[in-house]
Amino acid sequence: MTRLITGVGALLMTTAPVLAGGIERAPQSIGILFEQGNYVEFGTGRLSPDISGRDVALFGGSATGDVAEDYNFFGFGYKHQFNDNLSAALIAEQPYGADISYPLGGSVALAGTYAYVNSTTYTALLRYTMDNGFGVHGGLRGSRADGEVNLSGLAYGPVSGYNVELDSAWGWGYAVGASWERPDIAARVSLTYNSPIDHDFDTTETLGGAALRRGETTTTVSTPRSWNLEAQTGIAPDTLLFGSIRWVNWSEFKVAPQAFSCVPASVAPPCFGVTDGLVSLEDTTTYVIGVARKFTDTWSGAMSFTYEKEGDELVSPLAPYTGRKGISLAAIYTQDQWKVTTGVSYFKLGDASAQTGGAARALMRDSDAVGVGVKVGYSF
Repeated sequence: MTRLITGVGALLMTTAPVLAGGIERAPQSIGILFEQGNYVEFGTGRLSPDISGRDVALFGGSATGDVAEDYNFFGFGYKHQFNDNLSAALIAEQPYGADISYPLGGSVALAGTYAYVNSTTYTALLRYTMDNGFGVHGGLRGSRADGEVNLSGLAYGPVSGYNVELDSAWGWGYAVGASWERPDIAARVSLTYNSPIDHDFDTTETLGGAALRRGETTTTVSTPRSWNLEAQTGIAPDTLLFGSIRWVNWSEFKVAPQAFSCVPASVAPPCFGVTDGLVSLEDTTTYVIGVARKFTDTWSGAMSFTYEKEGDELVSPLAPYTGRKGISLAAIYTQDQWKVTTGVSYFKLGDASAQTGGAARALMRDSDAVGVGVKVGYSF
C-alpha cells in the first residue's frame, strides 16, 4: 500500500502538466517529501495541444490554424531522510511556459502574433514531522525565466509589428506549509503556500524593427502566488482516494514593458498606454479527484479527473482558451527499489474569443490537448 500511495504523487506530477490558467504547466506538488527513506526521481513528457478557430466576420472569417505548439517538459526530485523527524527535498521543474504562434497565411486579424516563455524553478524544502502525525515544511524557490512576444495582424492596428524580448533573469521566493498523516488508513493532507517571485528582465522593445527605447530597459514580472491543498485516504484494501485543489492568483501576473504600457507613468514617448500590459489573466481554481488501486505486488493503476471553471470568454490572444476538463490514466510498476510510472492525459479546453481592445477578433472553438509522460524513481 505504501508504494501505491507514493505512486499517486507521480501520477499528478507526470501527467497533469498543461496550459492551466493560460501559461501554467506543472502543479508544483510537494509529494516527493512523503516518499519513504531516501529517494530520487526523473520525469519527462510531451503535451500536444490543438487550439484553433476563425476570425470574426469583420476580418473575413479566415481559419487561424493551430496556434499552440507541442512542447516537452521534464522534472527532477531528490528527497533525503536525515532521521525519523527531519527530511529535505530538492525539486526542479518547469512550472510556467508558453508556445503560442498564429501561423502566417491564416488569421487576418492575428497572423504572425506569437509568445514564447520558458522557465525553470528550483525548490529546496525542509520538513519536520511530529509524533502526533502533524508536520511542517518550508524552503526557498529560485526561478529562471525568459520570453519573447510579437504582436501582428490587423487586430492590433498601429501596434502591429511590436516585439519585446525579455532576457533571462532570476527571481527568488519561498514556500511554506503544514501536513497531517495517519498511516494505518493511508490518510494524508498537506497545504502549501508558494509566494510570488519577482523577475527583473532586461528588455528590448521594437516596432517594425525600430527600437522604441535607447538601449535596454527593465520589466518586472511576478509569477503568481498560489495555494496547494492535497489529500488522500484509503477507502478499501489496496484502494486509495486522492485529490487536490490549487488556487493561483493570476490577476497579479502582469507583463508591462515601458513603451507598451507607459510603466512607470513618467516614461517619455513613444508610449502606447496599454496599462493592462501584454496579457491579462483571471485567477483560477483547479480541482483534481481520483482513485488508485494496487492490483498485484508489482502493478498499480490510477485514474483522475481535472476541472477548472471557465472564466470570461474574452481572453488574450496569447492565452486563447479558458477553463478545462480532463482525465488522466497511469500505470505504476514497482520492483525492489525501482518505481516506473507512465501516464496519459486528455483535456478538453474551454471555448474563448481572442480579443484586442475589448472586442473579439477570433473565435477559438473545440480545443483540446493530449499529454504523455514517464517517471522513474529509485529508493535507497
